[in-house]
Amino acid sequence: MEAFERRHWSKQKRVEAGKRPPGERARDFREIYLEYAAEEAVMIEAQRCLECKEPSCESACPLGNRIRDWLRLASEGKFLEAAAVSRETSNLPEICGRVCPQDRLCEEGCILVQKREPVSIGAIERFINEYAFRVEGLPHPALPAPSGYRGAIVGSGPAGLACADELAKMGHQVTAFEAWPAPGGLLVYGIPGFKLEKHVVERRIAYLEALGVRFVCNTRIGVDRTIDDLFREGYHAIFLGTGSQKTKNPHIEGDQLTGVLEALPFLIRNNTEPKLLPMGFPPKDDLTGKRVVVLGGGDTAMDCLRTAVRLGAAKVTCAYRRDEENMPGSRREVKSAKEEGVEFHWLTAPVRFIGDEQGKLRSIECVQMELGEPDKDGRRKPVEVKGSNYLIEADLVIMAFGFDASPVQGEDASKLQTTKWGTYQVDRIK
Repeated sequence: MEAFERRHWSKQKRVEAGKRPPGERARDFREIYLEYAAEEAVMIEAQRCLECKEPSCESACPLGNRIRDWLRLASEGKFLEAAAVSRETSNLPEICGRVCPQDRLCEEGCILVQKREPVSIGAIERFINEYAFRVEGLPHPALPAPSGYRGAIVGSGPAGLACADELAKMGHQVTAFEAWPAPGGLLVYGIPGFKLEKHVVERRIAYLEALGVRFVCNTRIGVDRTIDDLFREGYHAIFLGTGSQKTKNPHIEGDQLTGVLEALPFLIRNNTEPKLLPMGFPPKDDLTGKRVVVLGGGDTAMDCLRTAVRLGAAKVTCAYRRDEENMPGSRREVKSAKEEGVEFHWLTAPVRFIGDEQGKLRSIECVQMELGEPDKDGRRKPVEVKGSNYLIEADLVIMAFGFDASPVQGEDASKLQTTKWGTYQVDRIK
């Protein structure tokens, strides 16, 4: 690769990989973010990294990725070496580069935000790993001799896949049990294709299968087989990676009306091919001409809003009880939703759902809020403004108030102790 003049960071603007135009992308479920088209663009963007002695981007990353190191390699055009470094701390780097909320993690931690825009860490992470896939595939590590130990993984979402990868590389025999017809968990059944196309996940699963990981689908641990069954079958350890899919739904008057939906079932049926769904699962929604309101301000709410746009809704509205600055969702997801025509009602909370004589939703009574004193988490608490009630007309409302940890089902549910957050009580590894 030809060398190019390195510029001082203060003279170099952020080089974006780009997005598909809103009018084009809102008609399909393909990924909206583009990959860098030119290798030189990646190098120029990576060289904006200041190579901090104590990188705050790395401390902001939940995985502790060696971001500084692979940015340096990328700036030199050493993309294969950069990808190898990224794989040392991340089991799913090509996926994280697409779906991690970098704008509130590593990129928010980038020191450049104090003066200008941060380095495009996520886009570069995606590029170097896709480059590696194209050039050399995904190299299989030299596996040690079989350990003789067997590990069972319950759930094949991000946590389950990462655990399977680590155990397989240690020489253990690994089986992952999945309740749905295909492995991948949230990556396949929750995240829309416009953020993560399914073939990316399928490629990673194929890699794990090549390492010897076995996937057993359509199997609910606690119902079809119990944890005790797995131990009796000879598994030495069991990893519970059941995720957070238990819907947080405060009771709202009228929530039994036709047209009042929960977020996850809506996303699953409208973002998943029928062949990957259980028999009898509801079909995709036809929202042509419908008025859709999504309640909530997190990433799941953004996914629902943008899915509704692609399903042909005439009007898509988000109602959230805090202001934009205090919303939990990714800023870039909000920006994308606005570009695609979503309307936002900030400081708005639902009071009740109103239906017609046939029991169908017709409108939502809302109340305006204002931000009061900070709560125990430091966020200003929304307070109702008396007498500010108003109606939003709607044919469909989707409740996206967040999720709690999903417990195992059936017989095993009563045998496992949980914390106050609904997660499992476990022994610390000494």
